[in-house]
Amino acid sequence: MQDIRLDGMHVLVMEDEFLIAMDVEQLCREHGATAVTIVRQIEDLGENPLEGEPFHVAVLDLMLGGVPTTDFASTLSERGIPFVFATGHTDVEARFGTGPDIEVVAKPYGGPDLIAALGRAIERRRGESGSV
Repeated sequence: MQDIRLDGMHVLVMEDEFLIAMDVEQLCREHGATAVTIVRQIEDLGENPLEGEPFHVAVLDLMLGGVPTTDFASTLSERGIPFVFATGHTDVEARFGTGPDIEVVAKPYGGPDLIAALGRAIERRRGESGSV
């Protein structure tokens, strides 16, 4: 597999576990991300989370403080922003209706698994739109 790079990208990390969020931030920076925004609660997104500096890709914990992130994931999808669900839930598709084109990485995951899933999500979006 080629080395996945996030060069110049702004990554959104929605994760309520502080240490996991910090690990994901470091991992993204090691792969070239220039900015990483960590959100630990849905409310922290604000009223217009996709206005201002754009996110290029996102890592979403499926449940953030007990609240599903699937509605926000739908918004990302509508805007053409690739994302990966990183979750401890084993029944994601049955519970939340995600499809085969959604990348899901099961917790606990290794850094290479997460980066590979981000790479697949980015490539899929590039294939659909021609850019990311």
